[in-house]
This record gives sequence, C-alpha cells and structure tokens, in this order.
Amino acid sequence: MSLPANTEPIRVMLVDDHTLFRKGLAELLEQRGAIKVAGISGNTEDACRIVAEARPDVIISDLHMPPNGGLGLLRQLRAEGWTGPLLVLTVSDAEEDLAAALRAGAKGYLLKDMEPEDVVDAVQRAVRGETVVAPAMTLKLVNLLQGGNAAATKADTLKLLTAREHEILQHLSQGLSNKAIARVLDISHDTVKLHVKHILAKLNLSSRVEAAVFAVEQKAAGQVRRGST
Repeated sequence: MSLPANTEPIRVMLVDDHTLFRKGLAELLEQRGAIKVAGISGNTEDACRIVAEARPDVIISDLHMPPNGGLGLLRQLRAEGWTGPLLVLTVSDAEEDLAAALRAGAKGYLLKDMEPEDVVDAVQRAVRGETVVAPAMTLKLVNLLQGGNAAATKADTLKLLTAREHEILQHLSQGLSNKAIARVLDISHDTVKLHVKHILAKLNLSSRVEAAVFAVEQKAAGQVRRGST
C-alpha cells in the first residue's frame, strides 16, 4: 500500500510488553509504506515519555501489560493533554474487555490474529476519526449496544430517516467508507459526511461503528429498507 505523492505517512507508536511481537509488528507496518513507526515501548511508564518525544498520530497498545495496562496508559495520556486516537491490539476477545476499552475512550479494539492489511486499514480509519472494532468482535459489540428496549426504540426512529439516509445506512452496514459510498451513489464526499451526521443524530448514535451494527441488526429484522435515489 503506497501513499499519494507529497502525503506524509501516518506516525504510529507501538506499546506492547512482548518484544518479538512489537518488533514484528513494527516491521510489518513499515513495509506498508503508508505508516511510519515513530516510537516503540515495552511498558506504559516509558510510553508516556516517548509519546511526548515521538508525537505519534496514533498509538497501538496492548491491553494487559505492566504496570497499569493499555487503558491506564490512555487515561494518563488524556490527563497530560494528548488527544490522539489509541487502538487496543490484544489477544482478548472478552466482551467485558471490549466494553472497558470503548468506555475508556479507545478508538479501536483489534485482535492480534488480524491480517496486517486490516490493522493498517484500522489505523487509517482511526486517523479519520472513525472507531474500529475487529470483525470477530461485532456480535459482542451488538450485545453491548443492546439494553432493555433500546433496540426497539431505535428501530422506531428509522421512520425519521429519509430515503437517501436509509440507503447510506445500508452501505454503512456493509462496511463502506464515506468515499466509497460517495462513489457508489455518485454524490460528493461532503454530502455523504453530512448524511452520516444526520443519521447518527436521528438514531441517537455516537459513531459509524454503532450505526453499522445497528443497521445489521435492523436488516436482519427486516427494518432497514433500500433507499431510492
């Protein structure tokens, strides 16, 4: 994967207490061309210092590591004023770990058995402001988003969407980016962004990930319809 001319690579910092894993991941990411590994750390204490020096665009951090774990690192960085996205990259597929990461403000929850290309894609999406969850965790994310009558309430709000918004929601459920949706529908990227913003507001959702999961749920229930142009 290469970058367009005059485009700076995304600066990524890796935080993981397993030496072989973090070195191997660094080599894989560097080979993609779109990413530059700006810093590497084996523990959360050193990571805070290195972040200030390396100034990464994105941090990829393990979840469980000394002394206070990836989420402890995130909380400390936020307290120190760092506002960039942190992606959790872990072996844990536990629903409670996913919930804790998203509540703490992580912009992604990735699994260590993912393909390198998928990790690169997650980094690029995080830089664009998206929240990214490993496909294997989708059902667990659905469980987290469901609560009481919340799913039914949101289903009722579908009637608030326009035909175009229904159409875009359908494409979101297929994992398409805003640019890809714009190409499919032959509309501008900014128009898609505006529609997505309206969809999130009408459905009382906070991210594209939530919208995509919700759309999958409602499609299965026969609620999401194909919009017209």
